[in-house]
Amino acid sequence: MRRANTVVLAALVAANLQSGPAAAGLAASSSAGRSQAAASEAERAGCAALLHLRNLTVTYAGLAETSGGTSYCYVKGILPPAIHFHVQMPLPRDWNGRFLKWGDGGKDGDLDFADHRVAEGYAVANSNTGHDNGAEPGSSFAYDNRQAEIDFGYRAVHLTVAAAKTLVGSYYGREPAFSYFEGCSTGGRQGLMEAQRYPTDFDGIVAGAPANHYQEMNAVRVWLLQRMFRDDFAGALATDTDGDGRFDSVRKLDLLADAVVAACDRDDGVADGVIDDPLACGFDPDRDLAAHGCPAGTDGESCFTAAQIRTIRDFHAGPRDRHGEPIYAGKPFGSERQWAGLFIPYTGNGFAPGAVRLGGDHLNYLFYDVDPGVPPADMLDTSAAPDRTATPPEWAWWNFDIDDVTDGKGDVMRGITDAVDPDLTRFLLQQDGKLILYHGWADALVVPQPTVTYYRDMVDATFGGDVAAARERARLFMAPGMNHCRGGVGPDTWDRLRPLVDWVERGAAPDALIATHATDGVVDNERPICAYPERAVYTGPAGGADDPANWVAENFTCR
Repeated sequence: MRRANTVVLAALVAANLQSGPAAAGLAASSSAGRSQAAASEAERAGCAALLHLRNLTVTYAGLAETSGGTSYCYVKGILPPAIHFHVQMPLPRDWNGRFLKWGDGGKDGDLDFADHRVAEGYAVANSNTGHDNGAEPGSSFAYDNRQAEIDFGYRAVHLTVAAAKTLVGSYYGREPAFSYFEGCSTGGRQGLMEAQRYPTDFDGIVAGAPANHYQEMNAVRVWLLQRMFRDDFAGALATDTDGDGRFDSVRKLDLLADAVVAACDRDDGVADGVIDDPLACGFDPDRDLAAHGCPAGTDGESCFTAAQIRTIRDFHAGPRDRHGEPIYAGKPFGSERQWAGLFIPYTGNGFAPGAVRLGGDHLNYLFYDVDPGVPPADMLDTSAAPDRTATPPEWAWWNFDIDDVTDGKGDVMRGITDAVDPDLTRFLLQQDGKLILYHGWADALVVPQPTVTYYRDMVDATFGGDVAAARERARLFMAPGMNHCRGGVGPDTWDRLRPLVDWVERGAAPDALIATHATDGVVDNERPICAYPERAVYTGPAGGADDPANWVAENFTCR
């Protein structure tokens, strides 16, 4: 890992970054003033020459423009057997001296662009992680393909970094002064995987909402679907209002969400519709929904049956195995409005909730050491028996047994995809790396509780339980009311990368991230997201905690 001191950086800027805005960019990561001038013939030729590198398989090299009109050198290549990657490199006069690996989402399978970071001067790389989702959608790329699983699990990111740094060195004539990773969800998992397996790749890593407990997370999605579909949808949190046999209303979720907020919103002293800490929320569905119980033998939009109350308990508690041991955390309090799109089959999602798309085929291809078979054509007809005599045989998510998790049947794949090793000694201590973790407290897709647990385990394994020492190199930020990576009722917007750059290059550790929430483009809530274990406490004008005019960062203190 390369560490450049202030003197070296100043010399690099003065000698190699010709424009004033570009030089300022190394210190400030600002996009203001980036060059919009047309590329010169020399710049065009320098980019095209990368096509002829002898030690890297490059398939394309030529100039391109960001959506904002910033010219850059665009390079595509292949890392055998199937990893396709690309690199967006600012023109030499615009490069800020930094390299950034842009993280992926979902099952990936495409090339992602980060035009906004290129406009700020970063040389940015990304890959398809070893498969094309246009040909092999969802998890199907992994069917009987161990190499594809390894590439997706960890190999593609590391090799893309190595290839991109080769291109950066060839194009600019020097290595990057600093190297960073930025990603959320699958990208968060990738960031932690890099810190654990390849600690010299980066100086700093931003890992948001990390899906690092990958196998348990996907298994639980299927378990929750099974809760919805069991007993002829008796516990499904939806209603058939017109008697046509099709769920068309999920108004129950609004009642549920409102009840949870009523029970826990004021726990932090501010009535803003945001649950500050779901772990401290004491919502009890039997007690707090008692006024909304359906009369025996009936169902409706504005009430809950006993089976539906059971479903709510299952969602919040998470699954346990046959011995009563917890397998994975439940959905956090405050996430209830997201359940409709993810788990509940109704007209609003075409009776195909997101968990069917995101996790319905995961167990077919990415959970077991030996894949059990392909999904049936209709992944929602749970009354149909998959054809085990077909070639290839069929296997469906409703055949899954959650005990397969604790029985170790997913352990081989866990070793490939899961990034749960809490010992980050090599990255944080030996390489002096910096790690920023963040997660939304209202995330229903990748639940936040395991991220808190991972951070605590990392403190124990890497720093002997010394929280103060851990905070010198790794900080966790839990965002109240934020959904998966962004969105939600709480403040969710800030520059994910800038605080890391300031920490790595200037030693300015972030005590808080100043985040905002906007409605129709107008900011209506701002506050600090404090470094764990601190949280933001209202310290503004007395008696004004519930006044939206006082929801500004200076009225909150990290404690």
